[in-house]
Amino acid sequence: MFPEITHDDVFRLETERLWLRWPRAADADEIRRHVGDPDVALMTASIPHPYQAQDAHAFITSARLENAAGGGLHLVITPKNRPGDPIGLVSLHGADRRGAATFGFWLGKPYWGQGYTTEAARALIDLAFGITSLDRIVSSVRPDNPSSLHIHEKLGFRRTGRGILAAPARGGDIEVEQFELKRGEAHTLFGARRPRFSSP
Repeated sequence: MFPEITHDDVFRLETERLWLRWPRAADADEIRRHVGDPDVALMTASIPHPYQAQDAHAFITSARLENAAGGGLHLVITPKNRPGDPIGLVSLHGADRRGAATFGFWLGKPYWGQGYTTEAARALIDLAFGITSLDRIVSSVRPDNPSSLHIHEKLGFRRTGRGILAAPARGGDIEVEQFELKRGEAHTLFGARRPRFSSP
Protein backbone atom coordinates (compact mmCIF):
# COMPACT_ATOMS: atom_id res chain seq x y z
CA MET A 1 0.00 0.00 0.00
CA PHE A 2 2.65 2.54 1.02
CA PRO A 3 5.64 3.12 -1.28
CA GLU A 4 9.29 2.51 -0.48
CA ILE A 5 9.92 6.00 0.85
CA THR A 6 7.96 5.14 4.03
CA HIS A 7 9.62 1.74 4.58
CA ASP A 8 12.63 3.02 6.53
CA ASP A 9 12.39 4.00 10.18
CA VAL A 10 13.96 7.40 9.60
CA PHE A 11 10.81 8.44 7.71
CA ARG A 12 8.81 11.12 9.47
CA LEU A 13 6.10 13.72 8.84
CA GLU A 14 6.19 17.27 10.11
CA THR A 15 3.17 19.41 11.02
CA GLU A 16 2.99 22.81 12.69
CA ARG A 17 3.43 21.41 16.20
CA LEU A 18 4.32 17.76 15.75
CA TRP A 19 6.70 15.16 14.41
CA LEU A 20 5.13 11.86 13.33
CA ARG A 21 7.62 9.00 13.22
CA TRP A 22 7.93 5.24 13.44
CA PRO A 23 7.50 3.72 16.91
CA ARG A 24 10.71 2.31 18.39
CA ALA A 25 11.69 0.11 21.32
CA ALA A 26 12.57 3.11 23.50
CA ASP A 27 8.92 4.26 23.26
CA ALA A 28 7.56 1.25 25.13
CA ASP A 29 7.34 2.81 28.60
CA GLU A 30 5.60 5.98 27.39
CA ILE A 31 3.20 4.01 25.19
CA ARG A 32 2.38 1.75 28.12
CA ARG A 33 1.80 4.75 30.39
CA HIS A 34 -0.64 6.41 28.01
CA VAL A 35 -2.64 3.43 26.76
CA GLY A 36 -2.61 1.86 30.20
CA ASP A 37 -5.16 4.52 31.16
CA PRO A 38 -8.61 2.86 30.97
CA ASP A 39 -10.11 6.04 29.49
CA VAL A 40 -7.83 5.48 26.48
CA ALA A 41 -7.80 1.69 26.18
CA LEU A 42 -11.48 0.99 26.73
CA MET A 43 -12.55 3.20 23.82
CA THR A 44 -10.66 0.94 21.39
CA ALA A 45 -11.36 -2.52 20.03
CA SER A 46 -7.80 -3.82 20.18
CA ILE A 47 -5.89 -2.30 23.12
CA PRO A 48 -6.01 -4.66 26.12
CA HIS A 49 -6.57 -3.46 29.65
CA PRO A 50 -4.59 -3.81 31.83
CA TYR A 51 -1.80 -3.01 29.37
CA GLN A 52 1.49 -4.70 30.19
CA ALA A 53 5.08 -4.06 29.13
CA GLN A 54 4.97 -7.07 26.80
CA ASP A 55 1.89 -5.60 25.09
CA ALA A 56 3.79 -2.41 24.28
CA HIS A 57 6.79 -4.32 22.94
CA ALA A 58 4.55 -6.62 20.85
CA PHE A 59 2.75 -3.63 19.36
CA ILE A 60 5.98 -1.85 18.47
CA THR A 61 7.38 -4.97 16.79
CA SER A 62 4.17 -5.54 14.82
CA ALA A 63 3.88 -1.89 13.76
CA ARG A 64 7.48 -1.74 12.59
CA LEU A 65 7.08 -4.94 10.56
CA GLU A 66 3.95 -3.62 8.84
CA ASN A 67 5.61 -0.26 8.16
CA ALA A 68 8.68 -1.97 6.68
CA ALA A 69 6.52 -4.15 4.44
CA GLY A 70 4.43 -1.19 3.23
CA GLY A 71 1.21 -2.84 4.34
CA GLY A 72 0.35 0.09 6.58
CA LEU A 73 1.82 3.09 8.32
CA HIS A 74 1.79 3.43 12.10
CA LEU A 75 3.29 6.71 13.32
CA VAL A 76 3.68 7.89 16.90
CA ILE A 77 2.74 11.50 17.60
CA THR A 78 5.49 13.52 19.29
CA PRO A 79 5.70 17.25 20.13
CA LYS A 80 8.37 19.02 18.08
CA ASN A 81 10.18 20.10 21.22
CA ARG A 82 10.16 16.52 22.59
CA PRO A 83 10.57 14.21 19.58
CA GLY A 84 11.58 11.32 21.82
CA ASP A 85 8.31 11.35 23.77
CA PRO A 86 5.33 9.66 22.08
CA ILE A 87 2.01 11.12 23.18
CA GLY A 88 -0.23 9.23 20.76
CA LEU A 89 -0.47 7.31 17.51
CA VAL A 90 -2.15 7.56 14.10
CA SER A 91 -2.26 4.67 11.66
CA LEU A 92 -3.58 3.36 8.37
CA HIS A 93 -3.54 -0.38 7.86
CA GLY A 94 -5.28 -3.37 6.36
CA ALA A 95 -5.72 -2.15 2.78
CA ASP A 96 -8.13 -4.35 0.84
CA ARG A 97 -8.64 -5.09 -2.85
CA ARG A 98 -11.24 -2.34 -3.10
CA GLY A 99 -8.64 0.30 -2.30
CA ALA A 100 -9.70 0.97 1.30
CA ALA A 101 -7.54 1.14 4.43
CA THR A 102 -8.57 1.40 8.07
CA PHE A 103 -7.81 4.51 10.14
CA GLY A 104 -6.98 4.24 13.83
CA PHE A 105 -5.59 6.46 16.55
CA TRP A 106 -5.16 7.05 20.26
CA LEU A 107 -3.90 10.03 22.27
CA GLY A 108 -2.61 10.19 25.83
CA LYS A 109 -5.18 11.72 28.19
CA PRO A 110 -3.00 14.68 29.30
CA TYR A 111 -3.05 15.89 25.67
CA TRP A 112 -6.78 15.69 24.98
CA GLY A 113 -8.61 18.79 23.79
CA GLN A 114 -5.62 20.46 22.12
CA GLY A 115 -6.21 19.40 18.51
CA TYR A 116 -3.20 17.09 18.31
CA THR A 117 -5.08 14.08 16.93
CA THR A 118 -6.77 16.11 14.20
CA GLU A 119 -3.47 17.75 13.23
CA ALA A 120 -1.65 14.42 13.05
CA ALA A 121 -4.46 12.61 11.26
CA ARG A 122 -4.78 15.30 8.59
CA ALA A 123 -1.09 14.96 7.79
CA LEU A 124 -1.28 11.16 7.53
CA ILE A 125 -4.45 11.25 5.42
CA ASP A 126 -3.02 13.92 3.11
CA LEU A 127 0.11 11.82 2.68
CA ALA A 128 -1.86 8.63 2.02
CA PHE A 129 -4.02 10.14 -0.69
CA GLY A 130 -0.94 11.84 -2.14
CA ILE A 131 1.41 8.85 -2.45
CA THR A 132 -0.77 5.72 -2.46
CA SER A 133 -3.53 4.39 -4.69
CA LEU A 134 -6.07 4.30 -1.86
CA ASP A 135 -9.57 5.35 -2.91
CA ARG A 136 -11.02 5.61 0.58
CA ILE A 137 -10.32 5.31 4.27
CA VAL A 138 -12.73 3.61 6.66
CA SER A 139 -13.04 3.81 10.42
CA SER A 140 -15.24 2.66 13.28
CA VAL A 141 -16.08 4.58 16.46
CA ARG A 142 -17.95 3.63 19.60
CA PRO A 143 -21.19 5.65 19.81
CA ASP A 144 -20.30 6.63 23.39
CA ASN A 145 -17.03 8.29 22.30
CA PRO A 146 -18.07 11.87 21.39
CA SER A 147 -14.48 13.14 21.05
CA SER A 148 -13.65 10.54 18.41
CA LEU A 149 -16.92 11.18 16.59
CA HIS A 150 -16.10 14.90 16.48
CA ILE A 151 -12.57 14.26 15.17
CA HIS A 152 -13.97 12.18 12.31
CA GLU A 153 -16.38 14.95 11.40
CA LYS A 154 -13.58 17.55 11.41
CA LEU A 155 -11.52 15.35 9.11
CA GLY A 156 -14.34 15.08 6.58
CA PHE A 157 -15.44 11.49 7.24
CA ARG A 158 -19.09 10.75 6.64
CA ARG A 159 -21.20 8.26 8.55
CA THR A 160 -22.18 5.16 6.60
CA GLY A 161 -24.27 3.48 9.31
CA ARG A 162 -23.98 1.37 12.42
CA GLY A 163 -22.40 -2.04 12.57
CA ILE A 164 -20.73 -4.65 14.72
CA LEU A 165 -16.96 -4.75 15.14
CA ALA A 166 -14.91 -7.63 16.47
CA ALA A 167 -13.26 -6.33 19.64
CA PRO A 168 -11.07 -9.07 21.11
CA ALA A 169 -9.66 -6.72 23.75
CA ARG A 170 -13.20 -5.97 24.94
CA GLY A 171 -14.18 -9.63 25.17
CA GLY A 172 -16.41 -9.81 22.09
CA ASP A 173 -18.19 -7.75 19.47
CA ILE A 174 -19.11 -4.10 20.03
CA GLU A 175 -21.55 -1.77 18.28
CA VAL A 176 -19.87 1.02 16.33
CA GLU A 177 -20.60 3.99 14.12
CA GLN A 178 -19.01 3.36 10.71
CA PHE A 179 -17.28 6.12 8.75
CA GLU A 180 -15.79 6.56 5.30
CA LEU A 181 -13.54 9.19 3.74
CA LYS A 182 -13.15 9.18 -0.03
CA ARG A 183 -10.25 10.56 -2.01
CA GLY A 184 -10.85 14.26 -2.65
CA GLU A 185 -13.21 14.71 0.31
CA ALA A 186 -10.67 15.02 3.13
CA HIS A 187 -10.57 18.25 5.14
CA THR A 188 -6.81 18.39 4.91
CA LEU A 189 -4.57 20.75 6.79
CA PHE A 190 -2.44 21.59 3.77
CA GLY A 191 -4.95 21.93 0.96
CA ALA A 192 -3.19 21.43 -2.36
CA ARG A 193 0.19 21.43 -0.60
CA ARG A 194 1.40 18.05 0.66
CA PRO A 195 2.78 17.63 4.17
CA ARG A 196 6.55 17.71 4.55
CA PHE A 197 8.18 14.34 5.08
CA SER A 198 11.74 13.19 5.30
CA SER A 199 13.72 10.03 4.71
CA PRO A 200 17.23 9.24 3.53
